Amino acid sequence: MKKILITLLCVSLLLCSCGCSNRPKSSEEQPEKLVVGMELAYPPFETKDESGEATGISADFARALGAYLSREVVIENIAWDGLIPSLLTGKLDLVMSSMTITEARREQVDFSDPYANAYLALLTNTKSGISSVEDLNQKGRTIAVKTGSTGYYYAQKNLTEATILSFPDESACVTEVSQGKADAFIYDQLTIYRNWQRLMDSTTPVFIPFQDVENWGIAFNKGNEPLVLAVNQFIQDYKEQGGFDSLTDTYLKDEKQVFDELGFRWFFELSQAPEADPAP
Repeated sequence: MKKILITLLCVSLLLCSCGCSNRPKSSEEQPEKLVVGMELAYPPFETKDESGEATGISADFARALGAYLSREVVIENIAWDGLIPSLLTGKLDLVMSSMTITEARREQVDFSDPYANAYLALLTNTKSGISSVEDLNQKGRTIAVKTGSTGYYYAQKNLTEATILSFPDESACVTEVSQGKADAFIYDQLTIYRNWQRLMDSTTPVFIPFQDVENWGIAFNKGNEPLVLAVNQFIQDYKEQGGFDSLTDTYLKDEKQVFDELGFRWFFELSQAPEADPAP
C-alpha cells in the first residue's frame, strides 16, 4: 500500500509539472496590444479594403510601429469627433488619423514629433468664379467644411462674411461643391487634388497656400511619456530607413509627381524645423 501511495504521488507531481509548464503565459508576460484609433473614411490615408480591414497609409504606418515595438496592433474605427474622447477614456493607446497638431488639441492630449505636413487648399465649383480664398469672404458665398478639421477652424475665424456649412465627413463636403450647393470646400492639398481628379467636370482646385503649414502628429493621453519617446524614435528611424518613401511609392506616386511640378513642398518632407501651429 505504501508503495502504491508513493507511485500515485509521483504521477500526480509529474502531471502537475507538465500542466504548469504548458499553461498560457500570464498577461504580465505577454506583450500588450497597441490599440490605435482611426476614422476609416479618408483614403488613401485611413480606409477599408473589400473585407472591411483597415488599409491605407496610416494603417501601414501603424503596423510598422507595432512591429518596431513588438506589439500587436489593433485598429479601432472611430468617428472623427470620438477619437480624442476615446483616447481620454483609455479605450485607445494612441490616435493616428491624419490629425493636425494644434494648440487647442494640445490642451487635451500630447503629440508625437510631426511626421507629415500639409497646406489647406480649395475645391471650388467650376461655376463659382473663385480664384483665391479672399473671394470666399463675402455675403452670398457658401463654404463646406468638415466638422472639427483645420479647414473648419480656418473658415470660422477668417471667412465670417460667408455662410459655413459643416458636415461630419469629407465626402458630403465634396458632394455639396460638385452639385453647386457650396462654392468651395476647404481641406488639405492632397485631398483636394484627389477629389478634383475624380470630378474635373464640376470642380476646380485652388492650390494656394494661404496659411502656415499644418503638421500632422500622433496623439497620446497626457502623461504617457515612455510611449511618446518610443514613437518619436520610431518616426526618426522610419524616415531614415525610407519608410515614408515607400508609402509615397505605394499610395501617392502620382500626387508626388504633381507636387514636384507645381513646386509644392512634399507631404512627408520635414527637413526644416516644424513651423508654428495654426491657431484654431
